[in-house]
Amino acid sequence: MFIIKYKKIFLSLSIILMVVSLVFVFTFGLKLGIDFKGGALLEVAYSLGRPDVSLVENAVKKLNINQVLIQPTGENGYIIKTRDLSQAEHEALSGSLSINGKYPVTEKGFTSIGPSVGSELAHKAILSIIFVITAIILFITYAFRKVSRPVSSWKYGIITIITLLHDIIIPTGIFALLSHYTSAEVDTLFVLALLTILGLSVHDKIVVFDRIRENLRDGGMKNFAQTVGVSTSQTIVRSINITITIIFVLVPLYFFGPETTKNFSLILTIGLFFGIYSSLFFASPLLVWIQEQQDKK
Repeated sequence: MFIIKYKKIFLSLSIILMVVSLVFVFTFGLKLGIDFKGGALLEVAYSLGRPDVSLVENAVKKLNINQVLIQPTGENGYIIKTRDLSQAEHEALSGSLSINGKYPVTEKGFTSIGPSVGSELAHKAILSIIFVITAIILFITYAFRKVSRPVSSWKYGIITIITLLHDIIIPTGIFALLSHYTSAEVDTLFVLALLTILGLSVHDKIVVFDRIRENLRDGGMKNFAQTVGVSTSQTIVRSINITITIIFVLVPLYFFGPETTKNFSLILTIGLFFGIYSSLFFASPLLVWIQEQQDKK
C-alpha cells in the first residue's frame, strides 16, 4: 500500500525522468547509423594483433573520407563505418588498414547501404513502433471490456501506453547522452531493443492490471485505491524476479558479448529496469489518480 500512499512522489519522479530524457534527446540528438542514413561498413581482423586505434585513424584520415567511425570488435578486429564508398575508395581504405604493411589485415566483410534504403528502414521502424502501440491499446481495451467501474476499460489502455512511452523515452534519453560522449549510433538493433522493451513491459503491466481486475470482481476491498495497492503488492515479487532473471542474461552479454550487441543489451537492460518501475510505481498510482480525478467531477 505504500506505493499508493506515496503516489504523488512516484508520479512526479516518473514525469521528471521523462522530461529530463526528452531534454537529452532534443539537446544532444541521436546519431543515426548507416542502417538509417546510408553508408558503408567494413569489418577487418588483424592476424598478429590489431594496432592502436590512433594508428588506424591516422591511416584512414589520409584518404580524406569524412565521417569515419572506428570501433574495436572481438580481440583483433575493427569495424569501420563511413559514408557510401566507391569501389576505388573501398580498395584504398582496405589497403590503408595494414599501416604500411606492418599489420597483416584480412577483410571479413563489407556492407554498403544507400540513402534510399536507410530512409525506408527508418520509415518502417517508426511504423513498427506505431503499430505495436496501437495493437496494445486495442488488446487491453478488449481484455478489460468487462471492467467499467470505477475506471473505464479504455483508460487501462491509455495508461498502459503512457507508461510504455515512459519505458522507451528514458532509455532513449540515456542513449542520447551516451551517444553525445561516445560513438554510439541508432541502428536496427536499437529499434529492436525498444520493441522488445515494449513487449516485455506490456506483459508485466497486464499482469498487474489483471490482478486488479480479479480483486475488483471479488469485491473484497473497501475502495479502489486499496484494491490497486493490494493488487500491486501481490504481483511485486513476481514482476521483480522475472525482470532480474532477464537482466542477469543481458549483463554478461554486455560485458562479454560482441561489440555490435553492447548497445542493444545496454538499452534493453535500462528499459527493463524502468519497465518494472513503471508497472509498479507509475501505472498503479496513475490509475488511482485518474479515478480520484473522476470522483472530483
